[in-house]
Amino acid sequence: MSSNPRRALWLVPLALLVVWLGIGGALGPYAGKLGEVATNDQAAFLPRSAESTAVLEARRPFERSESVPAIVVWEAPDGTRISADQTAAASRAVAALAGRPGIAEAPSPARPSEDGRALQAVVPLEPDLGDELPAVLDSVRSAASTVPGATVHIGGPAATQADLSDAFAGIDGLLLGVALGAVLLILLLVYRSVLLPLVIIVAAVFALSLACAIVYALADRGTVRVDGQVQGILSILVIGAATDYALLLAARFREELAAHGDRMRAATAAVRRSAGAITASAATVALGLLALLASDLTNNRALGPVGAIGILCAVLTTLTFLPAVLALLGRTAYWPAKPRAAGEDGRGVWHRIAALIDRAPRKVWASTTVLLLAMAAFAPTLSSKGVPLDEIFVGEAPSVSAQQALGRHFPGGSGQPAVIIADAGRAEQVQAAARATDGVASAAAVTATGRPGEGEPVVHDGRVRIDATLEAAADSDAAKATVERLRAQVHAVPGAGAIVGGYTAQQYDTQQTAARDRNVIVPIVLGIILLILVVLLRALVVPVLLVATVALNFLATLGVSALVFDLLGFSGTDASVPLYGFVFLVALGVDYNIFLMSRVREETLAHGVRQGVLRGLTTTGGVITSAGVVLAATFAALMVIPLAFLVQIAFIVAFGVLLDTLVVRSLLVPALVVDLGPRSWWPGRLARAEQ
Repeated sequence: MSSNPRRALWLVPLALLVVWLGIGGALGPYAGKLGEVATNDQAAFLPRSAESTAVLEARRPFERSESVPAIVVWEAPDGTRISADQTAAASRAVAALAGRPGIAEAPSPARPSEDGRALQAVVPLEPDLGDELPAVLDSVRSAASTVPGATVHIGGPAATQADLSDAFAGIDGLLLGVALGAVLLILLLVYRSVLLPLVIIVAAVFALSLACAIVYALADRGTVRVDGQVQGILSILVIGAATDYALLLAARFREELAAHGDRMRAATAAVRRSAGAITASAATVALGLLALLASDLTNNRALGPVGAIGILCAVLTTLTFLPAVLALLGRTAYWPAKPRAAGEDGRGVWHRIAALIDRAPRKVWASTTVLLLAMAAFAPTLSSKGVPLDEIFVGEAPSVSAQQALGRHFPGGSGQPAVIIADAGRAEQVQAAARATDGVASAAAVTATGRPGEGEPVVHDGRVRIDATLEAAADSDAAKATVERLRAQVHAVPGAGAIVGGYTAQQYDTQQTAARDRNVIVPIVLGIILLILVVLLRALVVPVLLVATVALNFLATLGVSALVFDLLGFSGTDASVPLYGFVFLVALGVDYNIFLMSRVREETLAHGVRQGVLRGLTTTGGVITSAGVVLAATFAALMVIPLAFLVQIAFIVAFGVLLDTLVVRSLLVPALVVDLGPRSWWPGRLARAEQ
């Protein structure tokens, strides 16, 4: 009779395995379908409450049709000028595009530059062309190339959108393949096991499939918003987190299996003893991401719930699928290696590190603190005011080449005017105020011809649109300063109700909003993490120390990033990069400290504070370091997407995770706790433990 309950017990892991195989089979395709509900519309990245966002809606009635402009630039060879015949040929070429598929309305005639060495024309394209956009741009380029003796560039929002779509084309395949390949290689090298790395990879893929299916359903209903950046970060976040959690549980299972031999008992004990640390760790990341809902930037808000869903799916596979498979495989999971109890490798590197900390804890934490402070000293040199258009993409991009050609021959703001919406009765005064603004090259009301300054202004609901061309390049700091002055000038016109938008104003508003978001979200994230640590560790001093050390690690990472980005030729970062880096690094950095300190607390209850720290470090050192290396490699995979934003995020998180794993968690935190002794656990009962 006693064997029947035993057999019934095995039905649980078998049932879990069948359920997850069904989930993987049914939902697996959604990892590649998420792009179907993703949007890379740059307007969706704007602050909700910004003046430029209000202009975006107010300007629509003044546009003859819903369209996305492509700007055609013809450039004469060095030392020559554009001829009248070339100008006429260019106008005929773009005029012939009218009525073709994808062309929203008749293009504007070619207009020569003041230096006579270039031409410019605007071709309005239909919105939401999707996969057809590259073909339509190719037809525009083909027509424009009929002008003899001139080099053709295609730029503007349509070309930028096409380049972004091309950059994100690797999200579904290349990024996922590189990330999973890196994880598999590291696991094979570290664990020297055939099955365990494959089991962990399968668990991560199942977690990603479930997360993508949930996000797909929500995005399809408009509940959440997904863009290429969010899609890429979701994949990396789920794979990295699922692997980290799996390594922690697998390490605990190995210990229990070596100690007891019974695989079912080992799996149950591994879940029981690691679930607290895993769920607390996941809670810090998920709640840290949800803090992004306090942002006024739409793409920041989008990442919050999407990332939190991914983390929850990673925890679910770790605490259900993985222990079920480990229980079924037992020692076979680690073949050809043999499970060993923690601490058996007494001459290992982690015992030597523990011995160093035991001999001189104060010297260890003082020296590591000085090192981190030296790195952090360079953090203020990292500029986060946004990046110019020619730095958005890593490598060559047609839209960037076109913008550079425009800048060589036309006013810097050509093709990207500041858009002013004002009361029609005050149109003349607003135009005069705009023209009088330092940094504005010209300003004219939009007319029925579609060309500013030619004919009577178009009036909608008593309002007019005025386009102001800036002297400086639209993405420059000088242009943003001009927008600030322009707003002050037109706001001062009595009764005009003027508001200023356009590309430069959007960049300026995004920068200002990102600064506000950092001031709001950073304290929220720190408060969430501190609260979770207090509840988990039942103390106050240790949680404060952990939060302080990961914050110092973040500042040190920013300092090193400032130096590296300067060497790589980046003039700065996108305004949101420091915030993303903070949320990921602080939340993920606390992960490893949670794994360490939860084990330290367990050991301290049995062996006292000093021995508790040293035993906790030696038993978790290998697995946490492996997890850190895996997570760093996973985020580094983002570098395959040729966008500066993702490359910078990849470096910050990868370097920061390694710094946290190898220095903060391995040296600084243990040395501080050993030096403080029982006081570090105040006011909990461990504060009274013997050292």
